[in-house]
Amino acid sequence: MDKKVQRNFLWIALLVLGTIWILARHNRNTPYQMDNGLIFGTVYKITYQYEKDLKEEIEAALKRFDGSLSPFNDTATITRINLNEDIVPDTFFTNVFRRSMEISQETAGAFDITVAPLANAWGFGFKRGTFPDSARIDSLLEITGYTKVKLSDEGKVVKQDPRIMLSCSAVAKGYAVDVIAQLLEKKGIQNFMVDIGGEVVVRGKNPKQERWRIGINKPIDDSLAVNQELQTILQVTGVGIATSGNYRNYYYKDGQKYAHTIDPRSGYPVQHNILSATVIAKDCMSADAYATAFMVMGLEEAERFADAHPDIDACFIYSDEKGGFQSYFTKGMKKYMP
Repeated sequence: MDKKVQRNFLWIALLVLGTIWILARHNRNTPYQMDNGLIFGTVYKITYQYEKDLKEEIEAALKRFDGSLSPFNDTATITRINLNEDIVPDTFFTNVFRRSMEISQETAGAFDITVAPLANAWGFGFKRGTFPDSARIDSLLEITGYTKVKLSDEGKVVKQDPRIMLSCSAVAKGYAVDVIAQLLEKKGIQNFMVDIGGEVVVRGKNPKQERWRIGINKPIDDSLAVNQELQTILQVTGVGIATSGNYRNYYYKDGQKYAHTIDPRSGYPVQHNILSATVIAKDCMSADAYATAFMVMGLEEAERFADAHPDIDACFIYSDEKGGFQSYFTKGMKKYMP
């Protein structure tokens, strides 16, 4: 190698090293922004490394999302579809609908967005019903089932029965987290955590330059959400995380506890010993839907499903015969443990 080539090689090496140093120093000096607020009736917390605050953009995106998928919004896309208006849904709705249909098929109907009339009847939906009897449940099951609804070639929702109503509450919050994560990524942000009501996406590193630490609450009956006692802590990055449980949204009638997880196949609230299901997946929408499905399945069926799907990891907290808490972890969860 002659001297000219050596000089050129040295110059290129120094240029590359200098660029890396400048970028690394810039990344260290860029502050972490921390935004929080209320959306969808819950709290959001978003931490991200960026030179300026993006709260206004974030809340604008969440407002657009609410205008698509909130059944409590009278003008939302999903409300108009439930009222059988002849509309072509927006992208937010169609993305959730298609993924929901896929997971409904995978889980043999344990996850099902047509469960809305049943959830309403039991008092856990966007309309308050009275305590239903078996005849009422049987009639509602006639208009429940993911195979009874589809998207036409035009992209419109087609129902087998106009009384069918949709609720994306078990998946929309997770998708909202994905939407905000995508907003941050489009701005080149590499280090962030998006948390909406406990559904989370994490990328890169936290302000301490470590993996993000996410706690899983002990599933103690806590309708006011004041208990913050943790069952375990995960150290994660590059994933979506969602938890579903029956320890916050429930009521008692005649000494019997009725929790918000409704089995769309039977029409009744589940009565399993599984108390909460935490799922780690590539995206939060899928994690959200699988967590709900696992609560419907119960412990044994959920274990079999999770073990047969290596693209997801899960933690199930369940009650033993003595009323204590036990945990089941899929093999892949070990890499997230401290």
